[in-house]
Amino acid sequence: MVTFLSGGTGTPKLLDGAGVAFSPEETTIVANTGDDIELGGLFVSPDVDTLLFQGGGILDREQWWGIDDDTHRTNSALMDIASAADLPEGPQYLPTEKQTAGRELANWRRFSGVAEFMTIGDRDRAVHITRTSLIDQGHTLSEATARLADAFGLDVDLLPMSDDPVASLIHTPEGMMHFQEYWVGRRGEPSVDTVEFRGSSTAEPAPGVLDALDDTVVIGPSNPVTSIGPMLALPGFADALAQTTVVVVSPFLGDDAFSGPAGELMQAVNAEPSTSGLATAYPFADAYVIDTDDDAEFDRPTIQTDIRIDSQADARRVIRAVAEAIDIVS
Repeated sequence: MVTFLSGGTGTPKLLDGAGVAFSPEETTIVANTGDDIELGGLFVSPDVDTLLFQGGGILDREQWWGIDDDTHRTNSALMDIASAADLPEGPQYLPTEKQTAGRELANWRRFSGVAEFMTIGDRDRAVHITRTSLIDQGHTLSEATARLADAFGLDVDLLPMSDDPVASLIHTPEGMMHFQEYWVGRRGEPSVDTVEFRGSSTAEPAPGVLDALDDTVVIGPSNPVTSIGPMLALPGFADALAQTTVVVVSPFLGDDAFSGPAGELMQAVNAEPSTSGLATAYPFADAYVIDTDDDAEFDRPTIQTDIRIDSQADARRVIRAVAEAIDIVS
């Protein structure tokens, strides 16, 4: 049995090759929900959705988010209306008093839908409407995710990290921003002072998550700070990892991040922005898989391979290295 911890891009790419070593029946994926937002009243769970669309065979693999060949008529109409009505564009984080005024799950991650700053496809939007409606009917995020996973025909267990609100907030010299505003709206341009996972101290891992951490855990090449960090901030999560076998796949190719703003965010939490910094980010790791050209050294078993993943064949190569690392430390 194996459990993957997944953010939005790196780990899903790795999962493309999981079948060469792990059967779907023995695979669980715990997805980050710190990036989730409420946009125009709809609850959007980007990292969960990437896994749903990947498992359902409809993921847009050029972008690694959204649905392949989706249309964007609603998004375009929102932009047209905003322009005609002279309404502001860009991320519009709702006022503080509004951040806890609606469904609790959306606390500290509420955005206006005016001039929708995230490009959401029409079929993609149907998923958000369904999820939001299930939540409003009284279902938890876990229950809604399970229904959607069934609808998309997933053959692995997919769990959100928590049914409680955890908001990844980036503190910058320009003020506090939700991660989606920082990365999607502002393209990661503001410098980062600190990173906060608001709500994490009182949130709980979703049902089944801590049980899944009893199995061997693989932390894929997702951003250690904003993809995996929200999970580690949950009570009991890091302690559970310290008690099980954990293999970490580096999100860095040398000093360059595999994807996203991992480098600057690592610096913001006082970790070296490279593979070597993983010892600080993941002190519980039992083994590492790093790039062939990476000169990082650890006092734990380390397997080297070409970790760039541009195809399923690449993913299979890295998964084989993961399986080798597991064999060594198990």
